[in-house]
Amino acid sequence: MGQIAKLFDKKAAPILSAFFVVLFLLEHKRKLRKTTQPLNKRAATNTIVAIPAFALLRLLFLPIMVKLALTNKNYGIGRRLKLPPIIDWVVTFLILDYGNYLWHFVNHRIPVLWRFHLVHHTDLDLDTTTAFRFHFGEIIGSVFSRGLFVILSNASAKQVLYYELLFEAAIEFHHSNIRMSIKTENLLNKLIVTPRMHGIHHLVNKDETNSNCSVIFSLWDRIHQTFNAKPKQQQIIIGVPAYRDAKQMTTRYLWSMPFKKQVMKKPNYFKSVKHVM
Repeated sequence: MGQIAKLFDKKAAPILSAFFVVLFLLEHKRKLRKTTQPLNKRAATNTIVAIPAFALLRLLFLPIMVKLALTNKNYGIGRRLKLPPIIDWVVTFLILDYGNYLWHFVNHRIPVLWRFHLVHHTDLDLDTTTAFRFHFGEIIGSVFSRGLFVILSNASAKQVLYYELLFEAAIEFHHSNIRMSIKTENLLNKLIVTPRMHGIHHLVNKDETNSNCSVIFSLWDRIHQTFNAKPKQQQIIIGVPAYRDAKQMTTRYLWSMPFKKQVMKKPNYFKSVKHVM
């Protein structure tokens, strides 16, 4: 498991930390959406909620993914097809990323998975700190899905770890509250997921929440017709209709949320705070 320490701990983690700081500073200079909650409290809640998830990512998820990759022989679909190394890496990354699209998609369709993913969506604002707000149970569940695609892609340990770097960076970027021009975003989201594109995924309207499930490459939503670039409602509201009480969103409540009875409520757009897209 020395590759994890060498490639992830010493290289990827510092890069991701620096990238987060840059995004965090930029999104406060060029805000895309108006915020509704105090940043300090939200950031603290999101960080504390993420601590068990971060621990499981490093101590459970990555070791299992690398272990699975090390069992792959003659790694890489591209290598089996005798493609150039760079094409092999691209094909492998695409397969891994498609697996993450499917995993995200089913998290919104299967009730037991949604219970855990709901914790992420109950944030009433959307910024780089939301990128950390994942329940530890979702990390455990992802081991099975993502492990399957490590095997299917025949990825090497190095490919798994470099993909994880891109994966985590993409999550930080598309959750950020950075305002770019529509023209720039429309150009970028032909290839990758952007803040406006993923922002639609976090809206209270269920149809929009169930759209834009891609993580790095946006083509999966286009292929499966889950791509949405135009919000339906006139007011842009982040979150889940039944969970609008910010005072309720304590770390203890969020950790226990998947094991509680789910609240169902239709959204009332016109009594909510306006956001800007």
